[in-house]
Amino acid sequence: QVQLVESGGGLVQAGASLRLSCAASGRTLGGSVLGWFRQAPGNEREFVAGITYSGLLTKYGDSVKGRFAISRDNVVFLQMNNLKPEDTAVYYCAAVLSRYSIPTTPSSYDYWGQGTQVTVSS
Repeated sequence: QVQLVESGGGLVQAGASLRLSCAASGRTLGGSVLGWFRQAPGNEREFVAGITYSGLLTKYGDSVKGRFAISRDNVVFLQMNNLKPEDTAVYYCAAVLSRYSIPTTPSSYDYWGQGTQVTVSS
């Protein structure tokens, strides 16, 4: 079992930055894809960003391109810049093993964190 724990969320003003972190424990994530999703009240869970284990392949949702950046070290990060009120959501870290491309649908991911709240005020 892979356990994922998100952190770094909070309340910020529009234009500010946050960096989310996702720490993994348990089974090795070698060969995996790590992704970030978000879900606002009344909305479907939305793909935000993903990264392969090598870090050479990334993918971003259209709504965050140019503002957010995903990276990996010992944990996976989501650097969120120029935040907008519409970015307000619960952000989830997700993982899937044995993948060589980055899926964008929630059903493609097997492991999920509990989520961290990001609130952006105008």
